[in-house]
Amino acid sequence: MSPGPPQGGSGEGTEHCMCALKKVCRGNDGENGGKIVKTSDFYFDLPEELIAQTPLERRDASRLLTLDKVTGQTQHMHFYDLPRLLRPGDCLVLNDSRVLPARLLGHRSTGGACEVLLLIDRGEKVWECLVRPGKKLHTGAKITFGNGELTAEVVGEVEGGNRLVRFDYEGIFLETLEKLGKMPLPPYIKEELEDSERYQTVYSKVVGSAAAPTAGLHFTPELLQQVQDMGVKVCYVTLHVGLGTFRPVKAEEVTDHEMHSEYCMISKETAETINNTRRKGGRVICVGTTSCRTIESWAAEDGTLKESAGWTNIYIYPGYRFKVLDALITNFHLPESTLVMLVSALAGREHILAAYEEAVREEYRFFSFGDAMFIC
Repeated sequence: MSPGPPQGGSGEGTEHCMCALKKVCRGNDGENGGKIVKTSDFYFDLPEELIAQTPLERRDASRLLTLDKVTGQTQHMHFYDLPRLLRPGDCLVLNDSRVLPARLLGHRSTGGACEVLLLIDRGEKVWECLVRPGKKLHTGAKITFGNGELTAEVVGEVEGGNRLVRFDYEGIFLETLEKLGKMPLPPYIKEELEDSERYQTVYSKVVGSAAAPTAGLHFTPELLQQVQDMGVKVCYVTLHVGLGTFRPVKAEEVTDHEMHSEYCMISKETAETINNTRRKGGRVICVGTTSCRTIESWAAEDGTLKESAGWTNIYIYPGYRFKVLDALITNFHLPESTLVMLVSALAGREHILAAYEEAVREEYRFFSFGDAMFIC
């Protein structure tokens, strides 16, 4: 069975149909005073040398900036200090999606080099892919990878320039990818990754992401055990991160940006754990914006959850009222990105930009392999 989210039908055991869940969470007059929210409102100056190119030797040795979402007060810690910030009865929500080694380097039948990046499993051995060079890979083009153990043919083109590629292989596709594929690192990381597992969380399980849910990269098995031993619940959702997460916001007004869709799932066990945490007065703390987007996508108006699966393009920016999330562990994001807008919805734009400016002054490491932030 090939990895990736299903493309249709209904999931066994789910109480929601697997249809597109469209939620664009616009600002309101109460938060924004009726003003138009501009993308430029979320700009900050980031020196290029602060973009982390490689992971630290020890995952939980990264720095941790805490931000009080009400007062804007900050303090500087390390990620291994996280248990000091948690309380018995709290619940950590983690995204257990695993990155697919989806970058394939091959050769065209003419001998020229090419690159194929797997995006969406369309079934019957066909994937929607990003290909390079696009001018050379049209319908009918044939590609060979490795020593010929994997071959492919472009069988169609889709809107936006992506290609439909049918693969031919023996055995299990994922095993072939593990052997031939490379990790699709973000475009701002220029260094080669020596150990591909460093771009996976230690709890990754469900293969299907094109990029890592990076806030979780700071956890070690020992740290997870430590927080559970102190009475903090740990539960998992799945959101398969798409390449759209790196797509810049080009619209001048925030509301004109079209959010990409991603597949996400919440199990019955996780839904019950979160509901019980809220009933007992504990905090629901999401690890990463992907976990946040998952639970907020499926939450009822009263904040309750139930077993769910489907596609979401939830778009969160200032004015959004969080229904489930109380606190967020996240990395430092790109200027003018939808992720900076999301954290601004939680803590306020001014608090976020002030905290980011402080992080720049203190030379925190930014983005995927960078340091972390706890907004509480």
